[in-house]
Amino acid sequence: MKEALGRKAQNPTGTLDYYSEEMAECTDDYAQFVMERLAEAKKECKDPIVLVEQRLDFSKWVPDGFGTGDCVIVADDTLTVIDYKHGLGVEVSAEKNPQMMCYALGALDIFDGIYDIQRVSMTIFQPRRDNVSTYEMTKGDLLQWAEKVLKPTAALAAKGEGEYKAGEHCRFCKIRATCRKRAEYNLELARYDFAMPSTLCDAEVEAVLEKADDIVAWVGDIKEYALQQALSGKAWAGWKLVEGRSNRRYVDDDAVAAKVEEAGYSPYEKKLMGITALTRLLGKRRFDELLSGLIEKPQGKPVLVPESDKRPAMHTAAEDFSSEN
Repeated sequence: MKEALGRKAQNPTGTLDYYSEEMAECTDDYAQFVMERLAEAKKECKDPIVLVEQRLDFSKWVPDGFGTGDCVIVADDTLTVIDYKHGLGVEVSAEKNPQMMCYALGALDIFDGIYDIQRVSMTIFQPRRDNVSTYEMTKGDLLQWAEKVLKPTAALAAKGEGEYKAGEHCRFCKIRATCRKRAEYNLELARYDFAMPSTLCDAEVEAVLEKADDIVAWVGDIKEYALQQALSGKAWAGWKLVEGRSNRRYVDDDAVAAKVEEAGYSPYEKKLMGITALTRLLGKRRFDELLSGLIEKPQGKPVLVPESDKRPAMHTAAEDFSSEN
């Protein structure tokens, strides 16, 4: 994103535990989407402000509440918050999304005294689900929600009061790893005794599918919590800390390249630029003129999703076979 804006940026791939071409394509698509939104903003404002990975503090309404906004655009009377989500399991909507509204409050707290903001736009960009969800509201409506709904609810939670209720919102909670209500919610599936899938009836399989993503997220949170506690000195019965797998890396890229070139070799490989990078280089119109016949979007890998998903159902080979007979 920073590169697309012409700002200095470090290549983060060397420090990632996992990296793939799909991830690169998704983030390129995200950068292109943000640049398109920025171009729209420039039609209304000559010099919009663009912040990338901005810390957003909404502790006025939620004790110790803060988050990191992937992208914030401020253009005259409009505040835009864009959040990138790489997840595939659950399609995330921006409509009345508490996380997005909290982030918008944090951004509003920074800029409302500088700009006469009247409108707030919140967008979730989720490329692996082909999901771009946008929700807009007035500044007044956002602040009213913050004072009448968010602030009193957060105050109760901070005092350990109020009703505990597990759901999608759990991923934003500070005690999500150790919350008993969340554990009870996820462990309801234990009544199936984790039988082999072939022994479960359709209704039982569907019940597992409905909660599968929540359970995976919950287990991940517990593992991370246990790790952080162990790093702080806690001993877990039957568990120990060990050094994880690591990959070799250069300590100085420039020095390595110089050494290899001195030996008479080229340390670099030629690689075709990605679609987003080439689009930036050529411009969209020129890119389409030159390459429209050489671009394809292959069929995606089949994914089982809830019926509410907006994508059309795909036809399986079994369905095609049965229709022919």
